[in-house]
Amino acid sequence: MQLGMIGLGRMGGNMVRRLLRAGHQCVVSDLSPQNVNALAGEGATGSTSLDDFVAKLTKPRAAWIMVPAGDPTEQTVGALGQRFQAGDIIIDGGNSYYKDDVRRSQKLKDRGIHYIDVGTSGGVWGLERGYCMMLGGPKEAVEHLDPIFKTLAPGKGDIPKTPGREKFKSTAEEGYLYCGPSGAGHFVKMVHNGIEYGLMQAYAEGFDIFRNATSEQLPEGHRYDLNLPDIAEVWRRGSVISSWLLDLTAMALAENPTLSEYTGIVQDSGEGRWTVTAALEEAVPADVLTAALYTRFRSRQDHTFAEKMLSAMRQKFGGHIELTKKNEKAS
Repeated sequence: MQLGMIGLGRMGGNMVRRLLRAGHQCVVSDLSPQNVNALAGEGATGSTSLDDFVAKLTKPRAAWIMVPAGDPTEQTVGALGQRFQAGDIIIDGGNSYYKDDVRRSQKLKDRGIHYIDVGTSGGVWGLERGYCMMLGGPKEAVEHLDPIFKTLAPGKGDIPKTPGREKFKSTAEEGYLYCGPSGAGHFVKMVHNGIEYGLMQAYAEGFDIFRNATSEQLPEGHRYDLNLPDIAEVWRRGSVISSWLLDLTAMALAENPTLSEYTGIVQDSGEGRWTVTAALEEAVPADVLTAALYTRFRSRQDHTFAEKMLSAMRQKFGGHIELTKKNEKAS
């Protein structure tokens, strides 16, 4: 199946590679000619402009946008919308705000163009592990692109079937799911990332307690010089709190138990704020998720070992480059 991909960064480029490996045809576009040429060398069809990109797609055309949320996505959707025709499909796989999806989809629907929002999780590891995807938009358009989603998804792998799901018919076990109409995919991904903030915060605070167990403020008999890399590793082996985030934590601590290369300045990419906003709009208490978001704000003023842990996890799963002591001094 053919798919166009606009944006060949950490995720977009690897998504194209995963599709090419499965025999799909990909037309690629990026602000960097080097990125286009690199993937063309791996079997994709390169393009030199947006018009050239659109011309190389066969009808009904399908283009996946994998650029930063906000103005870059808004401008790209608008530019494609001017060039696409009725029956064509635009997919936004970034971290857009779900309310923007609803607005864009309605505007494109008036011209007969389908708009699909895809909440995509997988980070820099997606090429090999696959991408967990949460889909929103017209169901018929989503079903048309099912071969693409099935290829990008992790598949069932060796994860045991959940007891009680024997009679369920769903793609969820494959790692992708149609969640509902326009905006539903990014809404589910938004809350996913809000939960991610809370999970990361719990691990970070726990390991900060371990690190400070040698404090002179404690009675001498209550002080413990704990091996943090080993604790993270043993928890990976059968513990009830094992997870991929813990795997990445163990990896970071094995590389440097003090995490000295991180300042502890923790950024947020928007989804945590939007999740808290949704909770406020629905009058749903979200104490943990809100506190985790506020901790990230505070980290930009005062840094603890817990914030270094958060920075390390973000770098491991998403390739997010945090400020280090070296480039902090240089800036």
